[in-house]
Amino acid sequence: MKKTLNKFIAALTAAVMITGCSANTESSAGADISAGSGAEQTVSSGDVSSEDGADDLSSASLEEADPVDTDTPDNSESTESTESADIEPDTDTPNSTEASQTSASETVPATEETEMSENVKYIALTFDDGPNTTTTNEVIDKLEKYDIVASFFLVGNNINEESAKAVKRAYDMGCEINNHSRTHSNMSGFTPEEIKEEYDFVDEKVFEITGEHTKFFRPPYISVSEVMLDNIDVPFIAGIGANDWEDKVTAEHRARLILRQAKDGDIILLHDAEGNSQTVEALDTIIPELQSQGYKFVTVSELFKIKGIGPDMEKIYTNVMQQYMYN
Repeated sequence: MKKTLNKFIAALTAAVMITGCSANTESSAGADISAGSGAEQTVSSGDVSSEDGADDLSSASLEEADPVDTDTPDNSESTESTESADIEPDTDTPNSTEASQTSASETVPATEETEMSENVKYIALTFDDGPNTTTTNEVIDKLEKYDIVASFFLVGNNINEESAKAVKRAYDMGCEINNHSRTHSNMSGFTPEEIKEEYDFVDEKVFEITGEHTKFFRPPYISVSEVMLDNIDVPFIAGIGANDWEDKVTAEHRARLILRQAKDGDIILLHDAEGNSQTVEALDTIIPELQSQGYKFVTVSELFKIKGIGPDMEKIYTNVMQQYMYN
């Protein structure tokens, strides 16, 4: 009886021990599964979040990586992404390197323009005292010959039905049409009303011909008063000249005077008054010689724009980069 009882107790003890081991094994396995699940969640969280230093695994960073990234977690989404990248490496959304290259290529024209603006010399060719049906057209012929533009400062009383055709011809080829007063009088002693009448007459005529208002004013004889500055609301323009209104100054001398003075940012002042054939002749020296020196001819407006300068209403410009009132 005692032996039977002892066998029963031993069997019971063994059963309890086996049950305990089994329970511990299950508990340990459950803990391992739980820990494994947590690790996957951490990686997954890193894939979609930029918090706690997970930026390296953000979608933006993955786009920067090679199309096939062995560090990418093995889940269905990343597998699809990798397969898509393998099949179509040029996706609609470029990676950072591609985006940078695309951005650079898109800004090339602006860069080229900036470099051109820094390396090329610019100058504005201007003509006073037109328009007319003879010399003005001869000047325009020279502009067409050398494929350049200029700016014309008109005297209002010279504008008529026929001469207006020359103005329109110049405007249509890209030239700028500006204001040189109605009567070409010394306006420095004029009243505000007289000054406005001189300016407005030309401005209205130019608008009728071109559909644009005049942008600059050249005072006759470059004679200026504070009253003029106060009553004409556009910048004043002078320029480097060659005394080309004097018949005794030959075409060769006119060309030499301009070429001796010319520098980047200058405004050249010549005249297309009727019969001024020597200036027309001088253009065949002035234009190609300046072009050979690296100058590009532009309008007065373009010259200010290229140099990044807003005109100062208190200056009378000979060079758009001048520091003082007259130079």
